Amino acid sequence: QVQLVESGGGLVQPGGSLRLSCAASGSIFSRYTMGWYRLAPGKQRELVATITTGGDTTNYSDSVKGRFTISRDNAKNTVYLQMNSLKLEDTAVYYCNAKLGPFSWWGQGTQVAVSS
Repeated sequence: QVQLVESGGGLVQPGGSLRLSCAASGSIFSRYTMGWYRLAPGKQRELVATITTGGDTTNYSDSVKGRFTISRDNAKNTVYLQMNSLKLEDTAVYYCNAKLGPFSWWGQGTQVAVSS
């Protein structure tokens, strides 16, 4: 069982920045493929970004490419999402996800609100 705890959400103006963190329990964090997803009101869950176990490969949705950066620190069991140039449409609950083979775990989510 893996516990994921997100933090760093909040209210920000358009054009601003936030950094989300997701801390994972356990001793095999480095084996998980990690990802960030988001769920906005009235929309389907969207994959935002993923990062492989060693952090060497990342993928982003087209909607955030060039603005968001996913990274991880395996020594701290933590994955990050640096969000720059935030737009109104980035408003959502952001969820951290860990995958290992057929298994998948989710955090409780952190709210990001972009508003002027």
